[in-house]
This record gives sequence, structure tokens and C-alpha cells, in this order.
Amino acid sequence: MKSISIFNNKGGVGKSTLTYHLGYALSEMGVKTLMIDLDPQSNLSLFALSDEQIEDIWDKEDEFIEDYEKAKRSISKQEFKVVHGSPRSVHYILKPSEDGQSEEEELPPSVDINDHLSLIPGRLTLHLFENKLSKQWSEAFLGEPQALRVVTAIRRISRKYAEKYGFEVVLIDTSPSLGILNKVIISNSDGFLIPCAPDMFSGYGIKNIGNALGIWKRDFDTMMSLLPESKKENLPKEFVKLLGYTIYNAKKRDDAANSLKIAKAHFNWANKLPDKIVDYIPKACYSPINEEEIREFIGGISIIYGHATMPAYAQKYKQPMWLLPTSGEVTDPKDRSTIQGRREQYTETQEGYINFANSLLARLERIGIS
Repeated sequence: MKSISIFNNKGGVGKSTLTYHLGYALSEMGVKTLMIDLDPQSNLSLFALSDEQIEDIWDKEDEFIEDYEKAKRSISKQEFKVVHGSPRSVHYILKPSEDGQSEEEELPPSVDINDHLSLIPGRLTLHLFENKLSKQWSEAFLGEPQALRVVTAIRRISRKYAEKYGFEVVLIDTSPSLGILNKVIISNSDGFLIPCAPDMFSGYGIKNIGNALGIWKRDFDTMMSLLPESKKENLPKEFVKLLGYTIYNAKKRDDAANSLKIAKAHFNWANKLPDKIVDYIPKACYSPINEEEIREFIGGISIIYGHATMPAYAQKYKQPMWLLPTSGEVTDPKDRSTIQGRREQYTETQEGYINFANSLLARLERIGIS
């Protein structure tokens, strides 16, 4: 199992849309993939599941999120088996570690999206787990067992799901924050990628990420030097590697004079991002990928262009864009007419995401993560 976080310090760049379609593309390539929604806003969950599915999952968990052990004691073993034997949110799964309790031996099932793609939904209450991380962080350097259980819980859970269900790749959707939750998620991932909007804010976001990575790596190296080997089992052997970045949602202009065929304003900002990457991301965080390659978009121009309303329809009908023209889920006649009118544009997106996924896997292999 290899874990990949999708992260940018700027919100609204399309992380959840990218994560969903990347996960679907990997699954169609035969790569068994698990998506984990660790953005408290739960946008990935909203993309993949209906409101009714999310509400059903959350409602049955409420008392467990308040006090896991008390909620478990208040019901019979059979009732708990029913609750725990159904798909649960990531916060529910993390809750025993948060509360200082023993983790359950059995895992709740993930939500199956297709035969090779599954999801562990997010939950708005993840700030409670982040609060616990903040309190336990310094204790983890001393090897305090409860602190280490909390700090390594996300990676440990990812590995357990991979071992039980055979997931080869875990994609983690994150919030735009540089707080302790994302520090732990990203530092404990094998790799991460940065989707960027072609604007000023993404450039500043990369600068912020680079500065944070320097601090996070020092903390990681310090923790690894202080802990005995017996307490490093659930930590990665190396600090996370940047796999690269891509422009996302750039406005395509076939008449544009620039090489990317995007609007001039978007090209001007996109043209500045390679320098931002090499200037601010520590080289140790992407080596052995060389500087020339890290400057290039993952997958070239495969997914850089915006899709207008197409992602909105994908979310509405819980299908990747390329399946919508043939999907029986598109029940609204107006929507069906709109989608059929752009049928070729919808189906073309599949090739783009497959190319992107292949390029991403090649970079994983390049840094020794295959």
C-alpha cells in the first residue's frame, strides 16, 4: 500500500474533484484504490455519496463521536455489531485512538464505489481529532504510547484497510490548512501532489507549503532520531516526497499564442509556478526526481483545462465525467440533453485522467515507491 495526499494551501482549486476522478481512473486501470476524506468539509464524500447516504452514516455515529466507550456500553453486542459492521466515517474509525481506548480488532467496511474503488467518508467533527493531535504531539517525541497511537493512527488505519482488502493505493483528500492535522497526514504519507489554480494565490500557497515542509521534515527527523526502533513500526521510513503538481481548471483557448493554449492571464500565472516549486520546496522533498522533471506538470496537459459545468453534473449523478453520457443515473431530461450535446467532451476526460494516473504512478516508481 502506498498513500498519496492531495494538498494545497489554497482552497477552491478542485482537490476533491481531482481526487475522485484520479481514484476512478486508477480503478479502471485495475489498481485497487481507497479514498479517505480527511478534509473536515467532506467535499469528497459529497462528490461520491448522496446526502441520504452521508446522513445515514453520520446519524448512527453521533453518540460514538461524543464518547465512544460510553456509546458502545449503552447498546448490546449485537446492536454494536450492526453499527460497526456498516460503513463508518473516518472520525468514527479514529475515535478510539482519540479517546485513549483500544482500537477495534475488526474494521468497518468502506463504501464501495466500484469493484476497485472504495471510500472512507469524512465528517465535520474532525476538528476534535485535530485538537487531540495538538495535545499529544510533543509527547510523541518522548515515545509516549498513547501519543504515538494518535500521531500514527491515520497511517496505521490505512495499512490495516490495505492488508484486509488489498488496496494498492490510498488517496487522501485534505483541507487547505497548514495545521497539525495536515502536518500529520502529509508527513505520514508516502507522497503528495499539489493541484494549483493558475492564479497568484497558488504561487503563495506553494511558498507556504515549502516553508512548512522544512519545519515538518525537521520534526520528523528529530522524532525518528529519538525513538527506538521498536516504536517506529507505524511511521514511514522516509519523510514524504513531493510527486509534483499540476495546473487545474485553466481556461482553454484554442486561439491562444502560448504553448499551453490557455487564456493569457492564466498562462502568465502558470508560467511562474515551476520557479515557485524549485525555489521553495526543499530539494530533499522531491529527490531523486530531478529539477527539470519536477518543473513539469504531472501528466503534461492531460487534466489542466477547466470543464465548466461538467464536474457539477458528475457530482450530481455520482459518476465520473466520462461515464455520464452512457449512465442510466442521468434521469433529468434537460441534463441528459445537455450532456449528450457535449458527449465527446465528456468521454474525452477519461483519457486525460488515465494519462495523469499513469504519470503519477511513474513518479512513485521513480522515487522508489511502487
